[in-house]
Amino acid sequence: MQGGAFWRNVLGALLALAWVLSSHLASAGVGPVDLRVAVAVVPALAALALVARQSRSGAALAGVGIAAAVAAWLWPWLRGHFTWLFLLQHLGVHLALAAWFGLSLAVGREPVVSAMARMIHSQPLAPRTLRYTRGVTWLWTLFFLGNAAVSLMLFAWASVEVWSVHANLLTGPLVGAVFLGEMLVRRQVLPREERPSLHDIVRSYRQRRAAASPARAPQP
Repeated sequence: MQGGAFWRNVLGALLALAWVLSSHLASAGVGPVDLRVAVAVVPALAALALVARQSRSGAALAGVGIAAAVAAWLWPWLRGHFTWLFLLQHLGVHLALAAWFGLSLAVGREPVVSAMARMIHSQPLAPRTLRYTRGVTWLWTLFFLGNAAVSLMLFAWASVEVWSVHANLLTGPLVGAVFLGEMLVRRQVLPREERPSLHDIVRSYRQRRAAASPARAPQP
């Protein structure tokens, strides 16, 4: 099973890389226009279909069908405005993540990173850990808002090729750089017992998935 999971992860990484490169080339105007529109539309519809399938909601699946029909109806218009689809996708993901992190900072709510740390640690979190995880939640909120603002400014005032390099090729490395920088800071400000390793995070994630799987199984 571990071997199967490894190859699934490899396949997922290759598909993600292919999507990033194809999105960049399509945004930059490389290839037939209908193919560029398809690169902008089909992955988004596939992601919506996957979410709808996991929700097991007929209404959600119907919504995906309606979205596909609307995309087909708008196809002639999209052929001349497909770069806007890439922009909306990039902004939409960033603003959704910023809202997810940012809204958790409201009074009476638990910051997202604090909740993640609580799921990993078996002991109650120390006050300094709570302060730190709240700060990291702020960090990710501001990062996603800032990167969305940069994306919008580049789209408005730079060439679409420059915007695409930032949105499609640099966003992933930027996220990785922020994560790596935060991890290095964490190693300096928190003791070993209060900072989980990457192995601990992956193990906790797998345990939660395994525990949730029976609950999602269809009833006979």
